[in-house]
Amino acid sequence: MARQKEFERETVLKRAIGVFSDHGFEGTSTDVLLKAMKISRQSMYDTFGDKWQLYLQALQRYVTESISVQLAVLNEKPSPTKGLEALLETMIQTALADPAPACLGISAICEFGTSERDVVLMTEMSGRTLLSAIERRVTEAIAAGETSADLDPSEAAHFFLSTLTGIKVAARGGASADMLRGIARVAMRSLR
Repeated sequence: MARQKEFERETVLKRAIGVFSDHGFEGTSTDVLLKAMKISRQSMYDTFGDKWQLYLQALQRYVTESISVQLAVLNEKPSPTKGLEALLETMIQTALADPAPACLGISAICEFGTSERDVVLMTEMSGRTLLSAIERRVTEAIAAGETSADLDPSEAAHFFLSTLTGIKVAARGGASADMLRGIARVAMRSLR
């Protein structure tokens, strides 16, 4: 009879996300992962495969959840500019809630750039999904007269997405709440 697993897969995967977010793929040893995940080496291999396969599963889970939350926040307000403001504020609140904020998506891009096809596919797909949603909200804001009529929706969406990334990186670098909110204010002002 097969031995039953003594852990919840999703709980263990979330622990792995935390370790990879903090240390990257190369900076994380298998022993550190096992200790954080609170499972045996054999359980890791049986459930997730090797360290690389675990990393890819952690990254997929992270970007899926992250983009899902961001899309919900972006679209929850009837006013497109209020949706954009809410997304900026959510990024700030998320960053400030963690004393050492880390983003596995940004970490993956910084660590691998375009060298690992699987990572590129995940990060590009999630990035395109969010970019498209932001561009749609900017287009709605232009149509509603909430932003400048001569604003290019594509350029504005790229700028806004870069601002979200910048907020995450600035927070990890120790930026204060006031500094992060200042970045958000300037970003919103640029849309008007």
